[in-house]
Amino acid sequence: MNWDETGPDTDELLDERLVDAGADGEDTAVEAALRPKDLDEFVGQETVREQLDLVLKAALARGATADHVLLSGAPGLGKTTLSMIIAAEMNAPIRITSGPAIQHAGDLAAILSSLQEGEVLFLDEIHRMSRPAEEMLYMAMEDFRVDVIVGKGPGATAIPLELPPFTLVGATTRAGLLPPPLRDRFGFTGHMEFYTPVELERVIHRSARLLDVAIDVEGAAEIAGRSRGTPRIANRLLRRVRDYAQVKADGRIDRDIAEAALRVYEVDARGLDRLDRAVLSALMKLFGGGPVGLSTLAVAVGEERETVEEVAEPFLVREGLLARTPRGRVATPAAWAHLGLVPPQQGGKGQQGLFGA
Repeated sequence: MNWDETGPDTDELLDERLVDAGADGEDTAVEAALRPKDLDEFVGQETVREQLDLVLKAALARGATADHVLLSGAPGLGKTTLSMIIAAEMNAPIRITSGPAIQHAGDLAAILSSLQEGEVLFLDEIHRMSRPAEEMLYMAMEDFRVDVIVGKGPGATAIPLELPPFTLVGATTRAGLLPPPLRDRFGFTGHMEFYTPVELERVIHRSARLLDVAIDVEGAAEIAGRSRGTPRIANRLLRRVRDYAQVKADGRIDRDIAEAALRVYEVDARGLDRLDRAVLSALMKLFGGGPVGLSTLAVAVGEERETVEEVAEPFLVREGLLARTPRGRVATPAAWAHLGLVPPQQGGKGQQGLFGA
């Protein structure tokens, strides 16, 4: 298997990425069956779980709705799952929507005015909500009231509309984009961390039981090590390895089966896929490890600049395989070692040694 081959065009590659933390249609359907139903069953995020447990139990003891909750963190770490657990723990219904779906204040007013007392409103990607709707949300969160504007111009009238007490659970992958007035109205803020391999092994064993898949400790460890610290990716890889085991073996997953399956799907031992390796390979083979500009690197890989910057780079930087510097992107010693390449001998300063100067 040649790890250095570049893949298809950008759209096709992104659709096929097993290690993309975003959810596709299949993920959404499977996750519904795999989601834990309460905090005790939820794996990982120990600090957030403990703090949230106190918040919810205190609200129940008071007979009040829980404080508004803001959950931040990368995709696939369990923000939607926790929102559903919050509703279950509070014995309340949940309504799910997203920031991009709320383009006007009227859209938000329609949702808020139909909430029941104590209901949980889950607002995903809350940072992408329109500004007028965001400003309406301030009053709704703090005073449980919204002002509905009737008419236009000088004759417009604001009609106050009282709302029943509710709990807003906001989720965001980019907490820094939330304006301070909105962040301050959340009574509890939890940041979701990436999972350790041990935690992911627990996730994989639990999912395997629910999917009726036989897997041993070493097989789970192999999948966990390639899952980028993300349960969604771990579950997706588990399903692909299950398929391989059913077709190529007796259906049981061990380390050898997991390695063979993920080799077919081109996910290596550190969780890098074709796009990741193409970026590193171009950076090292064509530019001597850098520094090189992002646009130049994207052209060398045959991808769009945004694809390299937003899809490949975050994980490579987090893994310590690539560094962003003022002069451009640079491959780290760990990247050279991972691809089994030898760094060029530097002569003098910069990259002079590359050109024999």
